[in-house]
Amino acid sequence: MTSRWFIFNKVGSSGFLCKSQSGFSYQQKCSLVNVKLKWVKDETLDTVVTVENHLKAACTLVTLLSSAPQSCLPIYHLSRHRGQLGLPRDLKLSTFIRRYPSIFLESHILDTGGTRVPCFSLTREALELRKEELHVLEQNQRDLLNRLRKLFMLTRDWTLPLQTIDQLRWDFGLPYDYHRSFIPRHPDVFSFVRLPDKRDGLKLKIWDDDLAVSELQKNSASQQQEEDLNSGCLAFPIRFTRGFGLKRKCMEWLKEWQRLPYTCPYSDASHLDPRTDVSEKRIVGVFHELLHLTIQKKTERKNVSNLRKPLALPQKFTKVFERHPGIFYISKKCDTQTVILREAYDGKQLLQRHPLVEIREKYATMLREGLLDRSKGLYKKTTRVDHMEEYPSKYACDVEIRGNGSSSEEELDARYSF
Repeated sequence: MTSRWFIFNKVGSSGFLCKSQSGFSYQQKCSLVNVKLKWVKDETLDTVVTVENHLKAACTLVTLLSSAPQSCLPIYHLSRHRGQLGLPRDLKLSTFIRRYPSIFLESHILDTGGTRVPCFSLTREALELRKEELHVLEQNQRDLLNRLRKLFMLTRDWTLPLQTIDQLRWDFGLPYDYHRSFIPRHPDVFSFVRLPDKRDGLKLKIWDDDLAVSELQKNSASQQQEEDLNSGCLAFPIRFTRGFGLKRKCMEWLKEWQRLPYTCPYSDASHLDPRTDVSEKRIVGVFHELLHLTIQKKTERKNVSNLRKPLALPQKFTKVFERHPGIFYISKKCDTQTVILREAYDGKQLLQRHPLVEIREKYATMLREGLLDRSKGLYKKTTRVDHMEEYPSKYACDVEIRGNGSSSEEELDARYSF
């Protein structure tokens, strides 16, 4: 879909960029301008979200299975991680797994009562892709470390609860077991802490001035005039969906807003009045930087809802997403709200492609192909089931399942699916 761009660069920038900070004290005294911009559907960016439907859940299951003994686990064990998968409550985990025979193989083990319990493993193609993924993760350790350090440098106390990091790990490309496999490899950078509310947290131990530069500051050197850089009045790239129809009042407000001083998200902003447009521009800058730190320049809105205190933000801070639809797009697909950084995409193509994005696209392709082939009836029961009883030691999962022998397979499946 064709879109209109308002890029604030050297050409035609005089109308949007400030020439000095003379109006700073005045703007600090002014309250937020009551301007509401409408939400307009962007089908192209919606596609960015829908093509990845269930991808996170599938990749998480691949990770769990590949790290298990014999790469096989019963449904009971997998269901313990259901809360991290983001699947609909009315969707049974076993039903979801069986949708994608191109990635998951089904077998069974017998409980002590002789009832067959579903177990799942990975296809040869999925195992090969997982090996490729692990290689990419290993090759990009430094990049991951720096992006995670920058995330902590955005916070007030350089500290985040593990629960908050868990919500962001998919978007940052963190390993599922990052607290065991990744963090211990950098004891000079991070330390585990107990937070005042008794939760487990992670703390950054070392500040790095070289990392305390935002993406907007990096890119502004080639896009904006030198006097604007010196005065600190940086403007955000803006793009609107075709048919947005920006009203004159909103356009004038946006011009004035872009002229305001830009506060680096890594600097202290305690002096800013939260009731002003200057403070709002700082909040926009924080999330502009946060989304740039993610590998696909997007995240679910609920993932940042608990970042208010760590980022020292005012109440209702996520309203900036609605007030600045030219910077952020909120997709309402897949029963959630996903915030996307508009400037990061050309149509539905991500401009800066992290190597891990390539791996995820391969997983997504396997999911689509498996779902299509399954609908055509091309998949039959795996030989693992047919020969399980003949070679029990070969196919048995390293988990003991107990039962009374009276439950049906469907009842066991429901019990293990939560």
